[in-house]
Amino acid sequence: MTRSLRSLTSVFRTSTGPAAPVVVAHRGACGYRPEHTLAAYRLAIDLGADYIEPDLVLSADGVLVARHDAELAASTDVADRPEFAARRRTATVSGREVCGWFVDDFTVAELKTLSMRERIPGLRPRNRAYDGRFRIPTFDEIVDEAIRAGRERGRPVGLYVELKRATDLAEAGREPEDALLDALRGFRLERAGVRVLVESFEPSVLRRLARRSSLTLVQRVDIAGRPYEWERASDGRRYADMLTPGGLREMSSYASVLGAHKSLLLPRDPEGRLGRPGRLIGDAHELGMAVHAWTFRNENTFLPAEHRRGSEPGAHGDAAGEYAAFFAAGVDGVVSDHPDTALAARAEYLAGQTPASSGSRSRRSLFNDAIRPARPMETNRTGAATSRPDRPRTS
Repeated sequence: MTRSLRSLTSVFRTSTGPAAPVVVAHRGACGYRPEHTLAAYRLAIDLGADYIEPDLVLSADGVLVARHDAELAASTDVADRPEFAARRRTATVSGREVCGWFVDDFTVAELKTLSMRERIPGLRPRNRAYDGRFRIPTFDEIVDEAIRAGRERGRPVGLYVELKRATDLAEAGREPEDALLDALRGFRLERAGVRVLVESFEPSVLRRLARRSSLTLVQRVDIAGRPYEWERASDGRRYADMLTPGGLREMSSYASVLGAHKSLLLPRDPEGRLGRPGRLIGDAHELGMAVHAWTFRNENTFLPAEHRRGSEPGAHGDAAGEYAAFFAAGVDGVVSDHPDTALAARAEYLAGQTPASSGSRSRRSLFNDAIRPARPMETNRTGAATSRPDRPRTS
């Protein structure tokens, strides 16, 4: 059954003025610190992000840790560690053959011995100053940080959690949602005022969570390809099928938020310039779903052509101009590597708004209704993009 707009208010901050899109710090403030480190999450909170976004995977001993990639060498020193040389192997990860060291071959104690590194040093050379200084955090450590920071600052810091590789893990007899639900129940986050959203590209894990909990769920949709679970099942549907009228209605039966690749919302023309928004944002709003766009970054190589400044790929361009276009189009949230830029752009956008010009009634109601407390979590059990206009090959 489609969720009402009023039931979505726990996704957003209250606002006494125009609707305020939320800012989600992608893997922490990873434009300034190596991704998925406690330092990146702490900086994101200090900068004012509404949510921090950890990607979660399971260690060999079943502990949730923050990692984007299953393979470890791209952002840790595992390849320099002779004691782990024999763990190097070739594995199939979401349908792709990958050679390296994999998080599910290491216990959490072993993962804690690895040092983190900047994943895209060519674009973010300043982040290399932090190479070797941080360890892989567990989800429990991230939750502790969010609770502590919220209390210190007198404002809630939300968690925007992505479960990675759900199909791979399910085929191995492991279900990351079990570990996630256990962790969330243990922390009693509703008492601490910490709001939680859970996202995935794979619908089945979100459907299972919808049956077992009252969590706010985000269906991520890429610009091309299809969820790996559909590929694995030889299901001919693609992400585009999720965005048809029927696909969106089905999505709204289990998810409250559409997490869309930003080029699905404001497409780019052949010269790389932003075009006009289509109907997707309005169609999702009509079904009571919020729309969050991903992923925003300050570097020229990720920006629309008209917002690049100079020819250096890693130089910062006019990211504020890109945010302004998406805020004007009606998105309810942005996922950003540089949350300070997103927050400044949001403030500038809101300063130019009035209650009469702040969007549709549906959109305002998402933000301005009173926050409703989350229902207690249920404990019973029932039950790859081929082209990215805003992602260079180096990322």
